Amino acid sequence: MAAKDRLSKAEQAARAARSSQYLQRLIEDEQLRASLLSAYVAARGAYGRLSNGKPAGRVLLEDQKLHKQLGEAVGALREASSSLREPPKKVRRRKRRAVRMFALFTIGATLALVMNEGLRSKVLDMLFGAEEEFDYTSTTSPSEPAPAPVAS
Repeated sequence: MAAKDRLSKAEQAARAARSSQYLQRLIEDEQLRASLLSAYVAARGAYGRLSNGKPAGRVLLEDQKLHKQLGEAVGALREASSSLREPPKKVRRRKRRAVRMFALFTIGATLALVMNEGLRSKVLDMLFGAEEEFDYTSTTSPSEPAPAPVAS
């Protein structure tokens, strides 16, 4: 029975996670994750400086590195919270359209070259220069014909 209870609780948690817009944004938005990670690292460093054995009041007033780390943590959290408040940015699809158009153009050009001999020769002439017509004329005289076989 306990396993079923745990399973149903896990299922409820998974449903809640899927329906939470904040978790969806956290999964999809790389910049939001980077901001939260930066805030965590800065806050952890500040906590380490604060709990180094010196009196907390003195450290808070005098430690400039602590002030800098706290400022970084606050800035990163502010950036993350403003990112969460804004609606998610829509993905532009221009690149997909450009790739499709390029692929369509390439396929069409290839088919045109394969099907049309005149176009193919024009393209080859443009790439490699016009073909020169070559007529072969022999400068040697033909050799004497072999004697005809004698019929018996």
